[in-house]
Amino acid sequence: MRDGPSACLTFRGDDMTPEEIALEFAEIFDELPVAQINEMLAKNIPFETIEFFSRYAEAFADGAGIKGDARGRLPNLLLFGYLIRVLEERLLPEPS
Repeated sequence: MRDGPSACLTFRGDDMTPEEIALEFAEIFDELPVAQINEMLAKNIPFETIEFFSRYAEAFADGAGIKGDARGRLPNLLLFGYLIRVLEERLLPEPS
């Protein structure tokens, strides 16, 4: 990740920090029904990647003792983090 002013990315025509992009992303997904979230994930993430994050989340939750709703939400949380990172990479300016 870049530091300082160069850490700003252009998203929706505005310069935003990676943290601001993550907040925007979370607000958008907070308003979507589960069916639409699942559809978006299926369209934008390869199935193998979804499977990997599901297995990883299960193993992580077992090791960390995570139970209940948090355990069920962990795979999507990891996938959202992945999507945010992909978005950041797409928005980074090309090196000159």
